[in-house]
Amino acid sequence: MTDSIQLPNQIFPTTTGEVNLTEVPTEWLIVYFYPKDSTPGCTTQAVGFSCLKDQFDALNTTIFGVSRDSVKAHQNFTAKQSLSINLISDKEEVLCKHFDVIKEKNMYGKQVMGIERSTFIFHNGKLVKEYRKVKAAGHAEQVLADLKALQA
Repeated sequence: MTDSIQLPNQIFPTTTGEVNLTEVPTEWLIVYFYPKDSTPGCTTQAVGFSCLKDQFDALNTTIFGVSRDSVKAHQNFTAKQSLSINLISDKEEVLCKHFDVIKEKNMYGKQVMGIERSTFIFHNGKLVKEYRKVKAAGHAEQVLADLKALQA
């Protein structure tokens, strides 16, 4: 159990409007961070969460994906992949910095600052589980299994 990260009480643009994460109506909230829309790993992850959305819904859970892409890029990504989850545009890196997911990464031999794939599970606004350095394949299934265990 960890409570180091609080949800920020502010509004962020999403693919379907605006959201304040402190006002999400469900008991459970999953916020996952990924580097870039329409890249292989990020597509795998987003499609994974989308495919399991009904099961997350049944567990009273809302899911948001977050990257630095624009709302327009998110909307294109959502349409192209038929995503059923909502994506937050964090162009100013407010959420990224809040959750400390901007890390130095090695891209083709160059050191760059980018989003480290990370996921956070909240229950009634309290952080109950976090994942760092996530591998995209199978991650949504792992989060679903862990969520079921947390609710048991």
